[in-house]
Amino acid sequence: MFKYLKTFPIILAFLFISCRLGIAEETLSWQDCIKEAAKNHPDLIVAQEGIKESQASKAITTSTLFPQIDSSLSASTSKTTATSAVTGAKTSTTTDSYSYGVSGTQLIFDGFKTVNDVKSASENVKAAQQSYRFTSSEVRLNLRTAFINLLTAQELVHVAEEIVKIRRDDLELIALRYESGLENEGALLTAEADLKEANFELSEVKRDVEVAQRQLTKEMGREKFNPMSVKGEFAVKDAVKEKPDYDTIVKNNPSLLQAVAKKNAASFSIKSAYANFSPELSGNVGADKSSSTWPPRDKSWNAGLTVSMPIFEGGLRLAQVSQAKALYKQAEANERSAKDVAVYNLAQTWAQLQDTIEAVDVQYTSLNAAAKRSEIAEAQYSTGFISFDNWTIIEDNLVAAKKSYLNSQANMLFAEANWIQAKGETLEYE
Repeated sequence: MFKYLKTFPIILAFLFISCRLGIAEETLSWQDCIKEAAKNHPDLIVAQEGIKESQASKAITTSTLFPQIDSSLSASTSKTTATSAVTGAKTSTTTDSYSYGVSGTQLIFDGFKTVNDVKSASENVKAAQQSYRFTSSEVRLNLRTAFINLLTAQELVHVAEEIVKIRRDDLELIALRYESGLENEGALLTAEADLKEANFELSEVKRDVEVAQRQLTKEMGREKFNPMSVKGEFAVKDAVKEKPDYDTIVKNNPSLLQAVAKKNAASFSIKSAYANFSPELSGNVGADKSSSTWPPRDKSWNAGLTVSMPIFEGGLRLAQVSQAKALYKQAEANERSAKDVAVYNLAQTWAQLQDTIEAVDVQYTSLNAAAKRSEIAEAQYSTGFISFDNWTIIEDNLVAAKKSYLNSQANMLFAEANWIQAKGETLEYE
């Protein structure tokens, strides 16, 4: 029994380590990240509720066009005390009153003010829907950026490990030559410093991995952090080699469509403001029963028309018209600005995408050349054909080439993400 008790803590420790490894081994694809963000990202939730709010506002405005029906029920008791002028005696009279009824009002005509208010509210719903698309596009860009950062950080760890190996091999070779009297102490100290720097950079990029993990956790809308890794390729799917038609693409841009909807809403608001000068006609009807006993027995009903017409309100309605016109001009200018910005962003991001794609090819060629040159130089240095100074320059070029190639790949993915966002694509793009 005692033997089993001694092994129990070991079993618990093994299970704990296994659980920790299980958490650390969580690997997410780009599609996994999209699904989580679409479900949990708070910015998307806010935008979705914004659509619901605008729809409710439209329903509130539309309700004015329908009959407004009210019901009432009342019961009261009153007591009256009277004093006789002759005898001075006091008499009290109690009166009960009961009534219930129903009444209704129907708007008949108001110069189409309410109709235009409903149309304006409908455009505001469209604006909210485009606002959601814009938010989704922003969320996609931020999510993709976080995904690329983690993917790059993971790969940087491998690159840093390769650089450490290069620096360690260099140090071993230089140490052998130093011990045999073929190299000076300065070269040995330089090699040791290079290895120390490489180890520092390895530790640095490992810390960067956790930072990138937390960034991706935030962009997915997760409430709790768990270590993770991502899987993906450093390749673009939306290269668009041929120059696209920006004017065609921009027509589906959510920022532009939102501005268009707001402009349309403002135009209906102008018509609504002018309708304030029109008479308002409404019909009303009602029926009730009342008496001094319950249930009431005396019936009555009423029906009629009500016309109201503004005469003077201190220039209120004129000011409302001026305000509506000013808001329309603002919305019109915002639409033009949104289009200009969207077209410029398309041109800029497309050009950047092409630049980064070509840069990857250039850096790949440079990396291959640096790797081959390093291989040759190492053999030459080991046999004494080149000096340490020349060899270390070649090794430094190889290290820089490895970093530059990875950075160029990451920049290409960032450029693709910016291009997709400039087109106004949302999380559902893939």
